[in-house]
Amino acid sequence: MERIFSRENMMTAYRRVLANKGAPGVDKMTVEQLKPYLVEQWPHIKEELLAGRYKPAPVRGVELPKPGGKGKRLLGIPTVLDRLIQQAIHQVLMPIFDPDFSTSSYGFRPGRSAHDAVRAAQSHVAASNRFVVDLDLEKFLGVSITIGSSDLSNIESVTRA
Repeated sequence: MERIFSRENMMTAYRRVLANKGAPGVDKMTVEQLKPYLVEQWPHIKEELLAGRYKPAPVRGVELPKPGGKGKRLLGIPTVLDRLIQQAIHQVLMPIFDPDFSTSSYGFRPGRSAHDAVRAAQSHVAASNRFVVDLDLEKFLGVSITIGSSDLSNIESVTRA
């Protein structure tokens, strides 16, 4: 956890959140308001995170029309603070776990996009493969996966075989 919430990692995460901009979450805090908030509140927030007492805010739901007028999709917008924390965790975990992901996995992967997934599917069809599977685990299983701070506390001991 100390590695995740180190000053260097948090500053990198802050710069990424700032660059991504994005809409405010349920607390209506903008990315421009984040820095002054952190100057005042970061020691308390970090203490809560390290003690496993931090609770993310609810996610603001926004319905966006699907292309072609085929319904709507729900977009969840976390608070700017929660995006900062998520980014900091991502920066430490991604290099550890990404190398072991399947080469056929495209969701939320560095250097991969939905367009890459479509090209791969087209390639499989051209190679006479009969099936291409697009799977959303959360929708398929009907559950979302949550990683708590206690699950992250042993991050220093994670090594690749």
